[in-house]
Amino acid sequence: MARQQTEVRDLDEGNYVMIEDTPCRITAYSTAKPGKHGSAKARIEASGVFDGKKRSLSQPVDAKVWVPIIERKQGQVIDVRDGEVQVMDLETYDNFVMRADDETLETDDEIEFLEYEDQRKIV
Repeated sequence: MARQQTEVRDLDEGNYVMIEDTPCRITAYSTAKPGKHGSAKARIEASGVFDGKKRSLSQPVDAKVWVPIIERKQGQVIDVRDGEVQVMDLETYDNFVMRADDETLETDDEIEFLEYEDQRKIV
């Protein structure tokens, strides 16, 4: 799996984090001061990179969390059909089909997409 472990204190808005085994982008990060018997806590609000669902996480700042390694790649549109796009990765020349929310894509357009394991999303 393409991910690494880091402490919660090292995260910031805009970073990626795994919540419920789903890669998410952090939209809000706040910390609460340590209490009488505990350590400082961090509250993370995030949205799923590929599904858009909102998720939250509350952990001590010294807890370890997984951070997904999401690659940003370039591709070329080969075909557009019924809300799906056939894309060729410009680095590996692999062809694959992905869902497209953008109605303006046309054949031969160059696009940027995110890839994590077998999941892809047009940026």
